[in-house]
Amino acid sequence: MSEAYTATAIAVIVLNLVAGLLGAGSWKLNRPSIGFWYLLRVAQVATLVFVLFEGILWATAGQAEDGLHYVYAFLPVIAMLLAEGMRGASASQELGERDFQTLSEEDRQMVALAIVRRETGVMTVSTLVVAFLVWRAVITTAGIF
Repeated sequence: MSEAYTATAIAVIVLNLVAGLLGAGSWKLNRPSIGFWYLLRVAQVATLVFVLFEGILWATAGQAEDGLHYVYAFLPVIAMLLAEGMRGASASQELGERDFQTLSEEDRQMVALAIVRRETGVMTVSTLVVAFLVWRAVITTAGIF
């Protein structure tokens, strides 16, 4: 069982780190990346699988010696939900009081790119946070197996 747990955790960490690096590059270059968004969603699904796996282990296997392990193991879901909420607020923050319909085509494109850049930044940070939390969960697994 510990091999499956470790393999799942490593996959989640790698997927989130790769998505984070791709997102950081996209953010830095100020260029939208479709690949980032697909990889982000794959990393999020993998993270949910890890958290479900963790929940099953908690219910059936044993308890970790360090209760902090469960904080690290279940916090990624909260981090992802918070990031999605912040991402949703990005458009309104970027638009401010302006009416998108009244903007010129050039201004619309500038606002749209600014929104995508802000969303990419928020989600990039979330992938790095999730990778860190899962890594911490793995190194605090003593007593489960």
